[in-house]
Amino acid sequence: MVDNHHPETESKPLTTELEVLAPEATAENTELSSELTPNPQQTAPSSETVAEPAATAAAIATSETEEPDYDAADFAEALANFDREQAAETAAAQSLTTEETIVTGTVVKITDKHVVIDIGLKSEGLIPLDQVLDVNGQPKFQPGDQIEVVVEREEAEGGYLVSYEKALRHKVWDTLEAAANEKTPVKGLVLSRVKGGLTVDIGIKAFLPGSQVEIRPVRNLDGYLGQELEVRVIKLNKKRGNVVISRKELLEEDQNAKKSVTLATLEEGSVLTGTVKNLTDYGAFVDMGGLDGLLHITDMSWGRLTHPRDLVNVGDEIQVKVLKFDKDKQRVSLGFKQLTPDPWLDATERYPIGAQVRGRVLSVTDYGAFVELEQGIEGLVHVSEMTWSKRMKHPSKMVKPGDEVDTIILSVNPNDRRISLGMKQLQDNPWEALEDKYPMGAVIEGRVRNLTDFGAFIEIEDGIDGLVHVSNLSWTKRIKHPSEVLKKGEKVKAVVLGVEPENRRLSLGVKQLQPDVWDTFFAQHRVGDVVKGKVLRTAQFGAFVEIAEGVEGLCHVSEAVDENNVPVRLEVGDEHEFRIVKMNQDEKKVGLSIRAVGEEASRSEVESYKERDHKGSSSSSSSSSTTLGDLINWKRSEFGE
Repeated sequence: MVDNHHPETESKPLTTELEVLAPEATAENTELSSELTPNPQQTAPSSETVAEPAATAAAIATSETEEPDYDAADFAEALANFDREQAAETAAAQSLTTEETIVTGTVVKITDKHVVIDIGLKSEGLIPLDQVLDVNGQPKFQPGDQIEVVVEREEAEGGYLVSYEKALRHKVWDTLEAAANEKTPVKGLVLSRVKGGLTVDIGIKAFLPGSQVEIRPVRNLDGYLGQELEVRVIKLNKKRGNVVISRKELLEEDQNAKKSVTLATLEEGSVLTGTVKNLTDYGAFVDMGGLDGLLHITDMSWGRLTHPRDLVNVGDEIQVKVLKFDKDKQRVSLGFKQLTPDPWLDATERYPIGAQVRGRVLSVTDYGAFVELEQGIEGLVHVSEMTWSKRMKHPSKMVKPGDEVDTIILSVNPNDRRISLGMKQLQDNPWEALEDKYPMGAVIEGRVRNLTDFGAFIEIEDGIDGLVHVSNLSWTKRIKHPSEVLKKGEKVKAVVLGVEPENRRLSLGVKQLQPDVWDTFFAQHRVGDVVKGKVLRTAQFGAFVEIAEGVEGLCHVSEAVDENNVPVRLEVGDEHEFRIVKMNQDEKKVGLSIRAVGEEASRSEVESYKERDHKGSSSSSSSSSTTLGDLINWKRSEFGE
């Protein structure tokens, strides 16, 4: 020990200094004793501190007025006792940490990181808080509780790090080793989710890999928190304190045992009770006792399902019928709808044609709507059977999925499992009264709704359109497209030409509002009349000549000559005088001739010729069959030429 008052003096062992001192202490002896006495402000123990050795206590009790009553030998013995106690405590702590002996301590307090316990040593023990938390994250112990721990090491900043988990391992390790060797299941509580799996309390914390939780992979493990599971110990490492467990092994063994029983009794046609394990777009997998069978969506209902979840959910217990069973491949096809009669067998009797039925709209397509009449029976309302109007663009304008609608049975085909339904039949047919409302020849007014290459549709009332064919737009003009005469949206007048209620057709005409120029022409002209015309177009066989507005005649090349039989060249736009040599009112044809213009023939001569050679014929037929050539030949024969 270094003498603070005499730094130049070398430090020697305390026992050496005491040996040279005489029993009769001098003043120096007294001074030395004072130096060896601890400073009361620095080392004076409290009343709660464990009693120091007798020599040390006597030195502390010495006051200024009272001389110490101990000698140097007593003081040396006190220091020696103190060293022995310190060495014994250090040895005890080393023994505890080396052998991992289980000791019992008392909980002193709980901090935000540790549980502080009294383990009987000079310093207190510290347990990491996460070792003593329950599934809800709360400490399992409170101050004053007794707890068993294993001392791990002494911390540099003071205190001993102790482990509650190691103490548990030591207590349950033998049990777990026996369970692992004998493959005996143990029960555990799921504490938390960790990377790759779960932490399960089986007496100590064990790791349950995610792949060992179920037979099939599990995507979300959070649902297992707080559950008690039966597991099997599959791996132990006592040195590291690691335990790995499996639940999958127990499930597979149980499944295989059930499968053996199921395979021994399973046969086609049998009815079993199973549990829905999984749903897919095409069906449901049903556990029949260790063996899964497929319940296809087409075998779930006599009706139509959009998804298996419309009928069943995972976990449901349902009765199924075995449709097919391949024992070698262990594949089973199941049916649910086969447990009830096919509703289509007597559909004809239950749904006679013309009957009014009510149903629920299942789906809507471009061509109509499917209506469920009962479970397994559905019919189609075609878009053409929804309304008498032709203007509906899409069935969704009238119905939507889920609507309750009234319909009429139009036809039933049990073999094809089809029923045709109608909705418009429940409404008055506007076409049935159309013929009386718009008789032939009546003039109507409507709005041009649509234009096509072949004509124009005119709406005369809601849902009723009439067609003006392109040929009925003008008497005189050659119309290639209705847009040349009409515009969409404008109001026009038209004449009713015909009504077909059964085909929902109404024929209209615009040109019929004006008199037919051909009728006027035939009423005012006869064969032999000379008219003035303008060449419109030419062809190899002659020229087409406009002889009145909207009226054309044909001058054949054989008639396009002068009185001297010299061909006359006809060019488009040329104007000439022509004589009418032929007329056919039914076919609206007029024959013209330039050569006959020079021939003289009076109307009386024409009438005389008609009366002689065409007795009994009507004037109209005579005029349509008599030609100027016939007349000239007759006249020449009269004069003997």
